[in-house]
Amino acid sequence: MPAEDINSRAWQIYGRRQLDRAYTPSVPDRLGWTPWEGVGPGAEVLGDVTGRRVLDIGSGAGHHAVHLARAHGARVTGIELSPTQHERAVSAHADVDGVEFFRADVTEYLADAEAFDAAYAIGTLAFIDPHRSLPALRDGVRPGAPVILSLLHTDLHGRGPSTEMAPREQMILLRDDPPLPTQMWVLAPQLWEDLLTEYGFRVEAIDLFPHPDKKANVVQQLIRARRAAAAAVSVR
Repeated sequence: MPAEDINSRAWQIYGRRQLDRAYTPSVPDRLGWTPWEGVGPGAEVLGDVTGRRVLDIGSGAGHHAVHLARAHGARVTGIELSPTQHERAVSAHADVDGVEFFRADVTEYLADAEAFDAAYAIGTLAFIDPHRSLPALRDGVRPGAPVILSLLHTDLHGRGPSTEMAPREQMILLRDDPPLPTQMWVLAPQLWEDLLTEYGFRVEAIDLFPHPDKKANVVQQLIRARRAAAAAVSVR
């Protein structure tokens, strides 16, 4: 089964499990780019998003999008491929001003959408082939728009990122249920930078944030980039 099909199935099962539990994450007081509260920067890395159109890639239960709309006045569009994850967002936040949710493949959605003023992905972009997601994202944001990507760098087993452009198996863990296998592009910072540059972005910073418990191995990677003013088109 192709990597992205494996991921689509995993997130559909994950969303169904959370719906069965009637679990909805609370809207955070602060936008976080790591799984750990208070570690790393907040929404300021997106710049001033007041009144701006912001794309949430893989918006899941929708709580990050709602925070940006309520606390920062952004107009957020959440795109989610998983029908069950989309259902979670709509059932909890459909009436929130400044937020809209669509169930779609983000690359297909961006092909016909008005260009966004900013875009972000919290732990989600690595489930899509970068050679498919990055050119679509480049064409889907305005020149100069910030693009902020939170990505896995080192997993809980201590496996660091790959220097090769290939996905590898990672597990989605959920309490009291079997883990869900996925295929993720867990790539080294330099490889991400090379890919982003190839597809018309300018990388401004890449930060690594280790787990606050020094005994844990997990490290999160945060990439701050912008679409170049004159983004070159890479042909493959």
